[in-house]
Amino acid sequence: MSHPPMITATELIDGYRRRTISPVEATEAALAAISRYNPTVNAFVLVDPDGALASAEAAQRRWAAGRPLGPLDGVPMSIKDIFLTSRWPTLRGSRLIDEAGPWREDAPAVARLRESGAVFLGKTTTPEFAWKGVTDSPRYGATGNPWDPGRHAGGSSGGSAAAVGLGMGPVSVGTDGGGSVRIPAAFTGTTALKPTYGLVPLYPPSPFGTLSHAGPMTRTVADAALLMDVITGFDNRDWSAMPTPQGSFTSGLSDPIAGMRIAFSPTLGYGTNDTSVEDAVRAAVEVLADAGAQVTETDPKITEPLEAFHVLWFAAAAKVLQGHDQHLHLVDPGLVEIAEQGRRLTAAQYLDATAVRMDLGITMGRFHADYDVLITPTMPIPAFATDLQAPEGWHSSLWTTWTPYTYPFNMTQQPALSVPCGFSADGLPVGLQIIGPRHADRTVLRVGQAFQNRTDWHARVPDLVNQLARSESKG
Repeated sequence: MSHPPMITATELIDGYRRRTISPVEATEAALAAISRYNPTVNAFVLVDPDGALASAEAAQRRWAAGRPLGPLDGVPMSIKDIFLTSRWPTLRGSRLIDEAGPWREDAPAVARLRESGAVFLGKTTTPEFAWKGVTDSPRYGATGNPWDPGRHAGGSSGGSAAAVGLGMGPVSVGTDGGGSVRIPAAFTGTTALKPTYGLVPLYPPSPFGTLSHAGPMTRTVADAALLMDVITGFDNRDWSAMPTPQGSFTSGLSDPIAGMRIAFSPTLGYGTNDTSVEDAVRAAVEVLADAGAQVTETDPKITEPLEAFHVLWFAAAAKVLQGHDQHLHLVDPGLVEIAEQGRRLTAAQYLDATAVRMDLGITMGRFHADYDVLITPTMPIPAFATDLQAPEGWHSSLWTTWTPYTYPFNMTQQPALSVPCGFSADGLPVGLQIIGPRHADRTVLRVGQAFQNRTDWHARVPDLVNQLARSESKG
């Protein structure tokens, strides 16, 4: 068949309905892409071709009978190796976890996807316990970027982003505790949403607590909305889960944004951007202004909450490694370092950091009384080399120092979407971040869709994919 791996989930569902493509064909194409690209980018820690094809055949029978299970029936996809998945090990990038299991339970998002008939291809890479903004781990090594495998795919959901970016399944599901779906989306030219906290249930509870979200990783906003229709189903194992939303996230997705009040803050008042990143983001904002949005360049007047976030994050890291003192030589040294700092924190320091978080939430709540969304760059820099933990010459090795625009919105629990908006001087993707007030996920998606309706950055594909298309055409 012609080159199908880069077909979106939305297009696949339409093709299944029209019988122009089948779940088995789509799954075979995704598995072929995994065989071709995974040795180069290291996106998957587990691939189950037999299980995937069996699921695809079952989905094909359901479509033939006109009885699909749900919105994603027969769509091949991957799962970040943070989510529990029955019958598959969930090792979280760590040598501390015994692969033997038992593995009997699905995390909420995985359960909803399985109920919807999604075809699980395998599990994707994560840094150890998803602790940082690049994807490398002692257990599995580094994940490369689809646009340049010698550079990071971002983290902590870098494997999912690389998989989606190379057609190794059109969608994936990741986690985001400080930017972990948005950082890799920006670095790889893909789309990802960190929903309002609690909208996608999590179980077991993340050690990073209420900073941690789960969300869709896709190539398009339309696919992200489609995935949200499935993974937002209520699950009583999450004590903080919100009720299942009423109506589809795809409804009204392409409604006009004329008159929408958009605040554009290129630096949040404290960041510094690569010139080509800022140029691409400014051009993207002009696209939204041309669509009729009322754009105002302004900062929300927040103070960089880095130290408060570190208290919350380092304390959680200490909890992650609690009881493993005899095995720290097996652990990512950076994780060991922040866990040691976390163990020295006091309850008073933790409460002070929580107070900073609450004040930040109040400030942003007031800000959004005047603006429907806030736009920033997703990342101030393009992807950097996989043998580094921070850009060359950077003042700190800590991932939070080069992700100034993502982690604040985990603290406030707001929805934040990253969409591709251009390329750096080196030909690497640049991301546009669209942030809404809590519970305004549909608004954020609508702005992202308006941008993608008027641009084709999301349709650009890496040279690796183009090379495959050329080789198939010659064959």
